[in-house]
Order: sequence, then structure tokens, then C-alpha cells
Amino acid sequence: MRRRRRANRGRRALTVWAVVVYVFLYVPILLVVVFAFNQNRNVTLWTGFTTSWFGRAWHDPSYIPAIKTSFKIAALNSLIATILGTMAALALARMRRAFRAPFDTLVYLTLVVPEIVIAVASLIFFTQAKEHLSLFPQLGWKTILIAHVVFNASLVMLIVRARFVGMGSTLEEASFDLGAGPLSTFRQVTLPRLFPAVLAGALLSFTFSFDDYVTSNFTAGATTQTWPMVIFAAVRFGVTPAINALATMMLGVTVAAILVTGFVLRRGARSTGTEQAGLGGALGLG
Repeated sequence: MRRRRRANRGRRALTVWAVVVYVFLYVPILLVVVFAFNQNRNVTLWTGFTTSWFGRAWHDPSYIPAIKTSFKIAALNSLIATILGTMAALALARMRRAFRAPFDTLVYLTLVVPEIVIAVASLIFFTQAKEHLSLFPQLGWKTILIAHVVFNASLVMLIVRARFVGMGSTLEEASFDLGAGPLSTFRQVTLPRLFPAVLAGALLSFTFSFDDYVTSNFTAGATTQTWPMVIFAAVRFGVTPAINALATMMLGVTVAAILVTGFVLRRGARSTGTEQAGLGGALGLG
């Protein structure tokens, strides 16, 4: 009985602590969203509901170029990182363990190393490349894009590789037995089954690039600004409902992409389970 009571007390304490942590993390975000609809210009005094700040923020000429730049970088990053990450996932999954280990280490280091370290390393690389190789005439949206692709390609690779390994090779081997070539098998069997993971990786890479500040700030130079950089610069001079509206719109885009990613991954996991169950039944294992 005493052990049960102690265990129950421990669970309650952990539950209370978890609630406190979640409140600490998410209440400030909720306040930003709520006061984005505040009629008063003073963000600490609620006087009424309005959506006018969203229109003002969206049509502000100082914000529009940054928004377009962020969307352009995030979209191109999503496309390039998805292609490179998918190719790397397929190659590493078929590679021998002795040859795969160094590449796995690089991928995990990219994800584990603090972002500030990656940002400083990227800045040093672009500076040296400009000085000695003349590859980049100046820092700008292209250097931001390259730095984002390095990180997000590793993320896509892990997602697609997990899906590819979980699928197994039975259907691919059956396709080869029926006379299909490597390209036909990939186009008709492998890629359709990998598509949920590929799409999830693309959405996540878009999200990580779209709301990134640290890496973008180090590799942007003096002439390029992304949406997060503009918001951070504006906050330094005081928080206004327009800034809250911009942050709310950015949060909405990020949350929508994450929700769609979770939905796609969940459907992909269900379809994998259904395929395995159907295959087992066809082989007399069900």
C-alpha cells in the first residue's frame, strides 16, 4: 500500500510539473495570438476585437519583401532538400554498414550540433569561398538557402530512410521477379509507398526553413531579410499589434504544416501496416 501511495504521489507530482512546464511554454504564445486581435495599439490593454492589424501588417511595404523572401527560400529549400534527402536515404539504406557509418555520423551531427555552431560554420565557409574561390559574390538569399538545405536534407533523409526500411523489400523483389526493371520498380512500387514520408519530409523542411532565424541571420548579409529577422528587428523597438499579427500568421503557417505532416505520417504508417497484413495473408501467415 505504501509503495502504491508513493507511486501515486510521484505520478501526481510529475503531472503537476508537466502542466507547469506547458503553461510556461505556451501561455506567452497564446497571449501573442490573443492580442493580435486587440483593437488598442497598447498590447497590454484589451479594448475590443478587431482583425485590422492583419491587413495592415500584410500590406506594410517593409514586411512584404521579407515575407516573399522567406516563402521563396522555404519553397526552394523544401524541393532541393527533399530530392537530396530522398536520394541519400535510398543509397544509405542499401549500403554496407562499414561504409554507411561515417555518413550516418555526419547526418546525426548535423541534427545534434547546436544551430549557432552550424550558423557560424556556414558563415566562415561562405566567407572563405568568396575570398579564395569567388563562388559567392556576396551573402544573400542564396547563401541562406544553401545553409538551410544542409540541415533539412539530413532531416528528410532520416524520415524517408525510416519509412524505406520499414517497408521491407518483398514487393520490390516481386516486381523484379515479374520482369520490371529498376526504374519501373522505383516508379511504380517504391516511390508510391515512400510518398507519405517524402511529403512529410518536404513539409517539415519547409517549416524549419520558414521560421528559422539563427542560421538566416548569420548567412543573410546586409541586404537580405527574412520574415523572422524582420519580426525580431521590429520587436527591439517595441511590441505592437501588427507585430503580434505577423507572429500569429507565421505561427499559423508553421502549425498547419506540422499538422499536415503528422496526418501524412500517420496515414503512411497505417498503409504500411495494411500492406504487411495483406501480404502476410496472401502468404498464409495471417
